[in-house]
Amino acid sequence: MIIKSSETNKINLNKSPFILLYGKNDGLKNQTLASLLKDKKNILNYEEKEILDKIDSFLEDIFSQSLFENEKILIIKRATDKILKVTSEIIFKGTKDIIIIAISDNLEKKSKLRSFFEKEKNCICVPFYPDNEQTLSKLANNFFREKKILLSSADINTIINKSAGDRENLYNELKKVEFYVANGKKISSEKLAKLTNLIENHSISELVDNCLAKNKRKTTNILIENNFNNEDCVIITRIFLNKFKKILKLSTEFQKHHNLDLTISTAKPPIFWKEKEITKQQILNWTPEKIKKTLYKIYDIELLIKKNYNNSINLVTDFILNQVSSKTNN
Repeated sequence: MIIKSSETNKINLNKSPFILLYGKNDGLKNQTLASLLKDKKNILNYEEKEILDKIDSFLEDIFSQSLFENEKILIIKRATDKILKVTSEIIFKGTKDIIIIAISDNLEKKSKLRSFFEKEKNCICVPFYPDNEQTLSKLANNFFREKKILLSSADINTIINKSAGDRENLYNELKKVEFYVANGKKISSEKLAKLTNLIENHSISELVDNCLAKNKRKTTNILIENNFNNEDCVIITRIFLNKFKKILKLSTEFQKHHNLDLTISTAKPPIFWKEKEITKQQILNWTPEKIKKTLYKIYDIELLIKKNYNNSINLVTDFILNQVSSKTNN
């Protein structure tokens, strides 16, 4: 069965437990997946390659009664036609208490995987096309209205043009504006143009992620290759705060059972495949105690930036280099 991306709220996982989400709009796919998994437990994330490399052991686990005493949800990421044989075998076996959600990039009409989910009973296929300008404009205007941020239509269009038809990119740009005006600052068109043009080759998020993962060479390269300004430093500290809070939650869970894969697979909101490996590095590098201490340092950096705005680049750069060079997990 084919369902429009705007109608995914109608999906009943009990009646249609096998779902394929495909298309170029990663932002909307991620939102839909998060909605489908809301309040769900026992979520297992797999890369297609992980399954294909160990098909026999994977199927043995799936068909083991002991494994499926309760409902299990299998997320198969970067799915292609290669995974069809495995998924169809599970579906045709009629295994109870199992839900499969396959996530793919764009699939052509001749795709066997796409055709199977479109036609097979109990299966749902949802295509995700790029957001059009009207949709992105509505999302942006609603965001700024909710945050009580005033921007002209021309400035909003500047932001929309940066999103490349993907609401995930759009929200990243909107967050930059939100962080900038958080302390009552007004944002001009000139400032906005600079703000939304930050780091063409590397995002601030990538800088923070690599710092938390202790990837010193990568972090240093990003700092060297990009010309940060004072406004960027405020955003960098805010993203550090958000990232640290997420890692604190994951690190705390990891301390309970010392099972990294379980920590990743049961995380809420779900950790998607693009972030999986670097998140593992971050969890291993940071204990809850060290995160809490560093959070206080970030708050101090933020206060120093407000008092020494012209020196903010040096303050933030020193902080990043100190963190990425510090000993692991101490």
